[in-house]
Amino acid sequence: MKKTLTILALVAVIPAGAALADDDCFVPMADWQPREAVARLAAKNGWTVRRIKIDDGCYEIDGRDAEGRRIGVTVHPATLRVIAIEYEDGGDE
Repeated sequence: MKKTLTILALVAVIPAGAALADDDCFVPMADWQPREAVARLAAKNGWTVRRIKIDDGCYEIDGRDAEGRRIGVTVHPATLRVIAIEYEDGGDE
């Protein structure tokens, strides 16, 4: 009975932890693309970059989109895949 409760407790915790990890990028620094590649990605998408920083192991671009709206873009450091785009008005894409 004690073993069953332990297993159930672990199963209940794992999905919650996995959901939290989605916003983080766990990539060795040796596999990261350079900041210049992130800047090229931004230019290709019509974004004006104010700042490129690292947050939770991901690149984060602070700037404006092609329409002039303030944005925060989370980018995977190895693949340069856009993970999330947040608009200043609180909308997500």
